[in-house]
Amino acid sequence: MRTAFRAASPALLATVSAVALLSAAPSFAQEAPDEAATVDEIVVTGTRVPNRSRLDTLAPVDVVSAQSLQNRGTTEFATALAQSVPSLTFPRPSANDGSDSIRPATLRGLSPDQTLVLVNGTRRHASALVNTNGVVGRGSAAVDLNAIPTAALDRVEVLRDGASAQYGSDAIAGVVNLRLKEASSGGGASLTYGQYLTKVKTARGERDEEDGATTTASAWQGFALGDDGFLTLSAEYLNRESTNRSDYDPRAAANGAVTARFGDPDVEQWTVFANAGKGLGNGWEAYGWAGYQDRDSSGAAFPRLRDNVNNVAVLYPNGFLPKVAVNSKDASLAGGLRGVIAGWDADVSLVYGRNALDFRTEDSLNSTYGAASLTSFDSGSLIYDQLVLGADFSRQFEAGLAGGPLNLAWGLEQRWENYQIEAGQAESYNRGSLNFSPVTPTVALSGGAQGFPGFQPSNAVDVDRDNFAAYADIELPITDKLTLAGAVRFEDYSDFGDTQTGKLSGRYDFTPNFALRGSISTGFRAPSLQQSYFTSTSSVIQDGAVVETGTFPSVSPVGTALGGRPLKPETSTNYSLGAVVRLGAFDLTVDAYKIEIEDQIVLSELIRDPALLTPLGVQAARFFLNGVSTTTEGVDVVGRYRLPTETVGDFDFTVAANFNDVSLDTDLAPGLFGRQRILTIEEGTPDVKVSAGADWRLQKWGATLRATYYGDVLQPGSVAANDYRTGEKTVIDLEGRYQLTDRVGLAVGADNLFDEYPDATPASLNSNGVLGYPYNSPFGFNGRFVYARVNLTW
Repeated sequence: MRTAFRAASPALLATVSAVALLSAAPSFAQEAPDEAATVDEIVVTGTRVPNRSRLDTLAPVDVVSAQSLQNRGTTEFATALAQSVPSLTFPRPSANDGSDSIRPATLRGLSPDQTLVLVNGTRRHASALVNTNGVVGRGSAAVDLNAIPTAALDRVEVLRDGASAQYGSDAIAGVVNLRLKEASSGGGASLTYGQYLTKVKTARGERDEEDGATTTASAWQGFALGDDGFLTLSAEYLNRESTNRSDYDPRAAANGAVTARFGDPDVEQWTVFANAGKGLGNGWEAYGWAGYQDRDSSGAAFPRLRDNVNNVAVLYPNGFLPKVAVNSKDASLAGGLRGVIAGWDADVSLVYGRNALDFRTEDSLNSTYGAASLTSFDSGSLIYDQLVLGADFSRQFEAGLAGGPLNLAWGLEQRWENYQIEAGQAESYNRGSLNFSPVTPTVALSGGAQGFPGFQPSNAVDVDRDNFAAYADIELPITDKLTLAGAVRFEDYSDFGDTQTGKLSGRYDFTPNFALRGSISTGFRAPSLQQSYFTSTSSVIQDGAVVETGTFPSVSPVGTALGGRPLKPETSTNYSLGAVVRLGAFDLTVDAYKIEIEDQIVLSELIRDPALLTPLGVQAARFFLNGVSTTTEGVDVVGRYRLPTETVGDFDFTVAANFNDVSLDTDLAPGLFGRQRILTIEEGTPDVKVSAGADWRLQKWGATLRATYYGDVLQPGSVAANDYRTGEKTVIDLEGRYQLTDRVGLAVGADNLFDEYPDATPASLNSNGVLGYPYNSPFGFNGRFVYARVNLTW
């Protein structure tokens, strides 16, 4: 366990002090700031009361505008959001199969699937991928945030509070609500090009790299649908080349070269979104949205040198580097009606979402086929989809309360889910006629495609479930200073039964400038179909016989033999207490929290028990199980100061910090859930993250300066001697902008201006040179990214 509230490092103090000095700058003669700087953002996440502002909520909500997400070099939505919200972390794992392409984000250091993602207030579907390797978020199946282009967004609201009683499963850490643009006119486009210009300093040497060239083109257009409707269309195309931050390979056959590829995968993707609303008369409105993304990415597995036992010299005389390619097709479609029924504001919606992942293993071989092996394989597919029917009702009642009318809301939801695994082509998983190496007959060859064996027919599944939910939510303004709120929710799942959650919140405004707020709630997260049914196996030779090793469902014969049981929901208790300060152009929120989670679902270690497994034709197995409890404690601090001046422009200063501590308790046997997994949960995300920024605008000129401090993160080994760390790091981003005309703007900048890296992986722990840096690094390990952007508006 670590201590999040230890003495701040010099880098942290420098970051905060810089913003404090900026905020305390002389008060230039002030003019009325523009509307965007003075209007407190209206939020809809975490409250069902209309016209509630960000600073008036009973729980902390961050609001990130689309413009803020775009004023930076990265065009990845999840990366930009993590740079804007300190409690959100988006690591960039590599050499981890599908996790290279579908990367999970974490809120407050919790599992990626413990944060609920909404689009326009409705549940977003998860990815079909289960993160099964040693990454942060191992064992989770989370929403792919990068399936939403920033061009389609108006803003993002991040509720940093438990909200299962309001929204259902997954909202243990909080809620991310993506609000789409609603424009009936106007439009815009942007073209961004950038690449990494960096000096890579790994443990065995230095080299200059110019890679990761990225081109992003996006556009949006609003159309009027009569006098009371809109249609907003948006599209984005992205092409990114791979990066490589591997160390030099010390093995004799490598001749001291860089043989691996450790970094971002190649990506080519295009995305389209549409959002629409149309009045129907009599106070009714029809609305809906649709989106589709096609992403093709290719990450690298570990290299096979020419003397590798599984290499076939006829095919690869110099060895080979297998690629794991993933094609993700992500689709969503929603429609609904809003209006008034018997005095109740009603909203009925139907939302469908689907994610299909097709795997290919390329630049590879199946060594058991020898020289006759294919070099490219269809390795199978993962598919997840869900359909959600929801009905929400709310109404305000004059109850004689001094603070105003009470707000009562209730609703019903029915959800259907399906999960499938489809087998790859036979050569991707089969064993050919060769069982042992022709060169070393005592050494068994690995079956299936090297780098990523295909899913076998025995892995194929097609399962579904449904659940029903009902909730009630009330907010009571007792006086003009005191507001209380409560929510209860009932859910019934077809596979594990029912659960109930509740929440109580309160806020007291001592003065217009100062308020206290707090809440206590219970929460839950249902085991996903992916966790319940994912299976992936490969064939190996044991004592001359073919046996399987891999991941099995907990209720399969293999899982049951090892002690597996049907998965049950994770449960949580959340506590929060915070303060809100408003002093003119300055506002500050400080919110402390404690999250206790029981029965957390984790993926076990690979277990080898010949007595139990050999009769089942299995050599080694792992499975999902409940059995981990965590306690997360922390504090979020968010401050903002807006300073308009007559002579030197308008300034917007922000500082936001997250101090977070995760501790884990488990009575599972060490062989069932090991040291690396425990420490990744406790120390795999930063205990301190501070972001300080300044936006400046003067006539046609503008600039953004941002500094982000990341606390030390652990990359744990199986024993303490194999641990290594990222170190405490501060990353500086800078962008300058110039408006050529009313319609054309230019921007140039650098993310990670001073080319900061995490501490390199020690040479003694990197025998093949693959892992140049810790892949748990919360800001990645690519170095300086320079870019230019052209913006058009009309």
